[in-house]
Order: sequence, then structure tokens, then C-alpha cells
Amino acid sequence: MIDLRSDTVTHPTAAMRAAMASAEVGDDVFGEDPTVNRLEAMAAEVLGKESALLLLSGTMGNLVGVLAQTRRGDEILCGPNSHLLNYEAGGASVLGGVALRAIDWQRGAFNPIDIDHAVRDAGNVHFARTRLLALENTVNREGGAAVSVADTDAACAAAHARGLRVHVDGARIFNAAVALGVPVARLVQHIDTVTFCLSKGLGCPVGSILAGEREYIEEARRWRKMVGGGLRQSGVIAAAGIVALETMVDRMADDHANAKALARGLADLPGLNVDVSRVQTNIVMVTVDGSHTSPSDFVTGMAAAGVKVGSPYGDTLRMVTHYQFDRAEVPVVLRAAERALGLVAA
Repeated sequence: MIDLRSDTVTHPTAAMRAAMASAEVGDDVFGEDPTVNRLEAMAAEVLGKESALLLLSGTMGNLVGVLAQTRRGDEILCGPNSHLLNYEAGGASVLGGVALRAIDWQRGAFNPIDIDHAVRDAGNVHFARTRLLALENTVNREGGAAVSVADTDAACAAAHARGLRVHVDGARIFNAAVALGVPVARLVQHIDTVTFCLSKGLGCPVGSILAGEREYIEEARRWRKMVGGGLRQSGVIAAAGIVALETMVDRMADDHANAKALARGLADLPGLNVDVSRVQTNIVMVTVDGSHTSPSDFVTGMAAAGVKVGSPYGDTLRMVTHYQFDRAEVPVVLRAAERALGLVAA
């Protein structure tokens, strides 16, 4: 079975498993796990930040990251398709009393004027205090769009000029950096806090990192404890993360090339619409136009033919490439799509 539902479905590499089995451990809540400490220091250095914190998931990283920089009654500006707004169970609002307000973006890129106009008058008692701008890179619901250095810098400048801090949900920030051909530290240079997932394109079984200024990372550490995320002998998790940062980043270019090849093939099939020009990283968005089958039946048909794909967003579904999917499997997926569309006999 080929699984393209997400890059979270991968299994750890042999090198990761070996590192996990032999990891030196201690109690991380006491700050005594040497493997965790090494991973956090490595992540901070790679991102060009003062400090970093290991967490169980990207959602937890975003949650404690934004709560460390806001207080009850504050407001976060974010994109209408952002993961923070749509797929994190309203955690910032439920647990932190923080409102989220969507403002327009173009595939993750905010217009600085829109940011400036969106900041509310802090002296007006009717309004929540606008405190934080939340970016996303790459942008999941925008087909893995990589937001450029120029657009990121412009958003940061606009936010900082109005006294806002800036957080980026960088679950796939390394995909963005590889696609853009820039060091990840440059991409997040002016961002205050950044998360990235170890368990997506980097291939680890679990874990995410939050990085930023030491003051805010220590506050996030307190929030992590508060929401039940205090970790003990978590060097067994961190060991895989170290291997990932050492061996899995540059190879993401292969995932991007495979996604582009897959997109080209799918775009040639009647009944499917794929904008190949929008495939920048490892996500392919496929619209089932209904002329041959329905979106839900297409997903079912793909599974019957041995390929799992993401559940539809309306008439559009997602396919995500990763290190356990290689170029030789592209024709296999295309044949499965032909069967699911009824173009060839099952």
C-alpha cells in the first residue's frame, strides 16, 4: 500500500531507530536529559535563535508558543486557511482566552498594509488587544506554498512596526527553505518564535520544536508543563530528531521533485484538475471535477487500487510525498488514479 495521506505516516529510518535504542537519557523536566539538551541546542543553532524546546506535536508547539506571547483578551492575526485557525481545536482560545482573527493573504503572503490596518486601537475598550501575527510556512491548505524571504520579512516589518510579535507555524519550514534555496535561519531571521515538526518531512516518529528568544522559550516551557507536556526520559525521542536534522533536510528536494512529477501525471488525466505551477514542495492538491466520479468515490477507488490519499476538502483532496515514496511509484499512483476514474478496468 502506498500512503500519500500525509508525510506524518512515515516510519523512522534505521539510523533513527538505532539512535533511539542507544540514546543517553535523563529527566528532561529537571533539564537533565543530555540528548534532549543536544537536540534543542542544535535546533536553536540551525534556526539562528537563542533557545529551543522539544514538544510532543506541532499543535502543542503552536499553542505554548502563542500563549507565551499573549494574555487573556488578546488577539492573534492569522490567515483564513491557517492551521492555527482551522485545525488546532481552538486551543489558544479555549486555554488562553485569546481570540483569532483572519485577515486576507495570498498563499500565505500577507500585504503589509493589511497588517497595519488590522491592528486594533489598544486604547478602545471595545476591542481585543492585537498582540501577535501568526504566519505559516509552508502553507498546508495552499498546497504547500513556500512563502518567500521577501514576503516573510515584509510581514515581520509591518507587524513589528505596530508593536506585534510574530510567530510562524513552520511545521514544514525546512521544505520551504529547500524549495526557496535559502538557509532556514535566513527565512526565519526576523520571526520571533518558530515551530517545526520532526514528524513530517523529517521522518521522525514524534516531536516538534519551538525556538525563539530565551525569555519566551522559558515561558513556553512553563506552559508545556501546564498542558501536560512535561517529558521525562525523552532522549529516546530527541535522538531521532538529531539524526533527522543531520540527514533528512537536503533530501527533501527529492520529495519536491516527486510531487512535481506526480502532479504532471495527474494533470493529464480527464476528470482531475491539478495546477502544476502551484506545486512548490511536497503537497499536491487534486480537484475531482465530477465528470467521471465523485471525490469520495475517487478516494475509495484509490484505496482499492492500493493508494491511500487524503480526505477531500469539498471537491479537492491532498497527496503528500515523503521519504518512503520514490519516483518509481509515481506510475503506480497514476495507474491507480486511472482505475479510480473508471478510465481502465479495475
